[in-house]
Amino acid sequence: MSVFRPAALALALATALSAGAYAPQAQAAELPAVDIPHQSFTLPNGLRVIVHTDRKAPIVAVNVWYHVGSKDEPAGRSGFAHLFEHLMFNGSENAPGEFFAPFKQVGATGQNGTTNSDRTNYFENVPTTALDTALWMESDRMGHLLGAIDQKTLDEQRGVVQNEKRQGQNQPYGQVWDELGKAMYPKGHPYHHSTIGSMNDLNAASLDDVKTWFKTWYGPNNAVLVLAGDIDLATAKEKVAKYFGHIPATPTMAQPKVNVSPLKADSRGEMTDNVPQSRVFRMWNVAEYGQPDLDRLQLFAHVLGGAKSSRLDKRLVHQDKLVDNISASAYGAQLSSSFMITATVKQGVDVAKVEAAIDEELEKLLKDGPTQDELDRARTSIQAGWIRGVERIGGFGGKADALAECAVFTGDPGCFRDSLKTLSEATIANVRAAGNSWLGAGKGSHTLVVNPGKRVDIPEDPAVTPAPFKTPAVDPKYKTTASGVDRKAGVPMPASFPDLKFPEVQRATLRNGTKVVLAERHDIPVVQMSYEFRGGYAADPVDRPGTASFVMGLLDEGAGDLDALAFADRAAALGAQMGAGASLDSGNAYLSALKTNLAPSLALFADMLRKPRFEQSEIDRVKGQWIAGIKQEKANPNALIQRVLPGLVYGEGHPYAAPRTGSGTEASIAGLTRADLQAWHASALCPQDATLVVVGDTTLAEIVPVLEQHFGDWKAAGKAQAATSIPAVAAPAKPRVFLIDQPGAVQANIVAAKAVPSSADPGSVKFDMANMVLGGDFTARLNMNLREDKHWSYGARAGAGGALGQRLWSASAPVQIDKTGESVAEVQREIAEFASGKRGASVEEVEGMEKILTLSLPGAYETASSVMSTIASNVLYNRPDDYVFKRMAEIKAMTPEQVNAAAKVLDPSGLTWLVVGDLTKTEQVVRDLKLGEVTVLDADGKPVSKK
Repeated sequence: MSVFRPAALALALATALSAGAYAPQAQAAELPAVDIPHQSFTLPNGLRVIVHTDRKAPIVAVNVWYHVGSKDEPAGRSGFAHLFEHLMFNGSENAPGEFFAPFKQVGATGQNGTTNSDRTNYFENVPTTALDTALWMESDRMGHLLGAIDQKTLDEQRGVVQNEKRQGQNQPYGQVWDELGKAMYPKGHPYHHSTIGSMNDLNAASLDDVKTWFKTWYGPNNAVLVLAGDIDLATAKEKVAKYFGHIPATPTMAQPKVNVSPLKADSRGEMTDNVPQSRVFRMWNVAEYGQPDLDRLQLFAHVLGGAKSSRLDKRLVHQDKLVDNISASAYGAQLSSSFMITATVKQGVDVAKVEAAIDEELEKLLKDGPTQDELDRARTSIQAGWIRGVERIGGFGGKADALAECAVFTGDPGCFRDSLKTLSEATIANVRAAGNSWLGAGKGSHTLVVNPGKRVDIPEDPAVTPAPFKTPAVDPKYKTTASGVDRKAGVPMPASFPDLKFPEVQRATLRNGTKVVLAERHDIPVVQMSYEFRGGYAADPVDRPGTASFVMGLLDEGAGDLDALAFADRAAALGAQMGAGASLDSGNAYLSALKTNLAPSLALFADMLRKPRFEQSEIDRVKGQWIAGIKQEKANPNALIQRVLPGLVYGEGHPYAAPRTGSGTEASIAGLTRADLQAWHASALCPQDATLVVVGDTTLAEIVPVLEQHFGDWKAAGKAQAATSIPAVAAPAKPRVFLIDQPGAVQANIVAAKAVPSSADPGSVKFDMANMVLGGDFTARLNMNLREDKHWSYGARAGAGGALGQRLWSASAPVQIDKTGESVAEVQREIAEFASGKRGASVEEVEGMEKILTLSLPGAYETASSVMSTIASNVLYNRPDDYVFKRMAEIKAMTPEQVNAAAKVLDPSGLTWLVVGDLTKTEQVVRDLKLGEVTVLDADGKPVSKK
C-alpha cells in the first residue's frame, strides 16, 4: 500500500534496461515483436473488463483500477484517495477484518495497492482455483464496504498514512517531491498538492466525508478490471457477471481537463537537508499520457541522460567529473507529464558549474538532435525492456498493469501498441522537434537544489475549509443484474490448489570445469544466465572491506577492446543487460540477452568476465562515486543500520562484520590499487569452481557449444582463494543498546538483532516459520501490533538473510519519534513472549503461515529470474535440485511445537538493539526502559565520547 507516481508505459520500458551501444550486427529491426493479445467486455453496470490468456503458470492476475486519484481531491481534502486506498484493505461488510486474510489462505502473491495523482489500483496474483475467492473479495469491497468503515478504522489508517508520510520525509532528499508539485503547478491545479496529502487535511477527515468520497468514486462504472493469466473470455464473463453484476453504478464524475500548464519562465528554489552532497532537480511540464510526443521524449531523455553512455554521463561523470550520478527521464501522467534531470553533485564542486554543463548538453541536443546511432541504441533498449516486461502477468508493470493503464487513460487497452509504433518510427527530426516543443527556447523549467545543512521541515499549507462534495446523479443507462451469490455464506474458498511445478534441470560441464545448469523457459525470446562464484564480501581482507563488490562492479567499466563508454554502447545496441556484483558468500556475473542477439551478447559477456580493463582513470572515477555512495548510506537511516549492525552482532574482525551493503569504508576503497583489483579478479573468479545457471529460451544442445566457444578455454589467472572460515559467535550475555543520532528525524528506526543458525542448518526452515509468525508477513505479530493496532509505524517486520555461517536476524520498525520508547517496549515484549513460550505460536498461526509459504509456490516461479535465483541458491547451499519440493513438504508437516522450539533461539537476553533517530528525543526514553547498557555511536559505529 503506497503512493505511486505514474510513469508512462514507454518510460517503464526505457528504464527497464541500463544502456549501452550501437553495434552493426545488432539492429533494432531484428528484435521480435511481442504483443499482449486481449479481449474486452462491459457489464451493464459499466464495469469494463479486459482478459488476457497466458497459460504458462496456474495463476491469474487480478488488477482493479479505479479512475480516481489525488487530482480529484478538492481543497481541504488532500490525501483522501490515498487514505481510502488504505481503508479498502480493512475488510468489507461480508468479510470483516484484514482484507489480506483470505488471500493468505489461498497463496496469493504480489498483492498490494497504490495511489497516484490519477488512479487507485489493487492487484494480486492467485492460483487459478482461487479466482472465485479473489473476485468475491474485490466485489465485496467495491459494492459492500461502507458498513465496515467506522471511526476506529478511520483513525487507525489515518495514523498509518501519516507514518507513511513521515517515513518518506525521513529519507535523504525526502521533502523534495512536495515542493516540486507546488512549484510546477499553480494553486488550483489538480497536481499542485501531493498524493499523500497534508497532515492538516488528514486530521480533518470525518467519517461522513470519507463515506461520501467512496459513494462518489468507487463504483463499477469508474473502474477497469483486468484478468490475465490462466483464464479465458468465457470464464471471465461468467464469473465477473456473477460477482460484480449486482453492484449499482456510482455518479459519472467528469475527469479534469488536460492542463499541461507549462511554466512561462525558469524559476528556482533551494532547501537544506541532512545530506552529504548537493542534488539538483530540474523539471519541465510536458505532453500528457498517450501523446506521441511523450514517447519521443522518452527517446530524447534516454539519449540525454537515460543511459550509462548518455550525453550527460559522458560530459559530467566521465569527462568533467562534476557529478557522481546524473539522469534524465520523462514521467507520464493524465493531465501533464514531467521531464526531469537529476544530478548528484560531487563534494566540493560548484553547483552553478554543474547547471551550466547540463544547459550546454541540453542545448546541443536540442539544436542538432540525436545521432542515428544514439537513436537506434535508445530504441533498442526500450524495445528490449518491453520484451522483458511482458514476461510477468501481474504486479508492478506486468501485462495486467499495461492493459489497465491504457484502458483507464486512453480508453484503448492496447494503446501500448501506439507507443511502440511511435518509437519504431521515430526519426532524428521528430525526436529533436519534440524536445524543442517542450524543452526548447521559451519553455520554462523549475530548478530545485538541495544542499547539505540543517534539515528544515517545510511548513504545510494552511488548513482550508472544504466545500461540500457536489455529487451528480447516476446515469440511468447503467443497470444491475441479479446475482445468485449468498454474501452471508462467506468467502468462497477453493477445494483444491494447483501443484507446484519447477522446471526440469539439465546439466553439463564445460572444458574449463564450470558446471552448467539449464532450465528451459520458452515464454519470451530471452536467455538469462548467472555465473556463480564462491567468496563474496565475507572473503574480503579484514583491512579492505568492499573489495569484492568494488571489483565486481568494475567488470563492466570497460573490457577487451572497449573502454567503459564503448562497452555500454555495445550492450545497449544488443538489447542486452549485463553486470556483476557480490553478496555475502558469493559473487555473480549476469547476462540477459535477446535470443536473436545471444551470440554477440555472450561474446561481450565473456570479455567482461575474462578481460576487464581496470583502467586507472575508470578506477579513480568509480572510487569517487563509490565513496560518495558510502556517505549517502550514512545519511539514510536504513542503509546506516545495514552498515553498523553487522559489526555489533558479529564483532570486529569477523568475516560477517563488514557493512551488509558490501560497499566497505571510505578508507578501504580509497586504498585499493589496480594491482589489488587484478589480484582479486585472478584468484576469486575461478571457472573450475564455478556454476553457470542458464534459464530461458534455449536448449542444452543450443547453449553448450556457444558457452564452450566463449568460456571453454578460460582458466583462472591466479591461485584460487581458500574457502573462507566463518567462526561461530556467541550471543552476548545480556542485552546491549546502541543509539545513533539523526538530527531532525521525524521517525526513529528501531532494530533488534542477533546471530541465528546458518541457512544450511537442518533447523533453518523451522526457524523461518517461527520468524513468519513473529514478523515475516503483513499479518504477523509485529506488524499487526505496531501498524494495525497502534498505528505508530508504516510497517514492522523481521527476517534473516541467507548465509553459509550464522545468519543475521533482525526485527525492525520505523516509528513516529514520539513513540520511540513505547515501540521498543512493544518489540521487546513480542520477542520475549514468543521466545519464552508465554505466547507461543498457535495452531491457527502456523497453519496460516504454512498456507502463505506453500500455496503461493505454483505462482512463485512465473519468471525466469525467479527460477534462476532459486537454482543459484541451491548451488550456494549445496541443496538438491528438488529442494523446493522437500522444503514445501517440511513446511506442510510442521507443528506448533516445532515452531515454538525454534523460536527459543530468539531469547531476548542476547539481543543487540540499535535505534537511529534524533537523540534529543530517543536517548532518554530508551535509557528509561533499562533494557541494557546504552552506548551512543557515530555513523561509523564508533562510540561517541561524552563531552
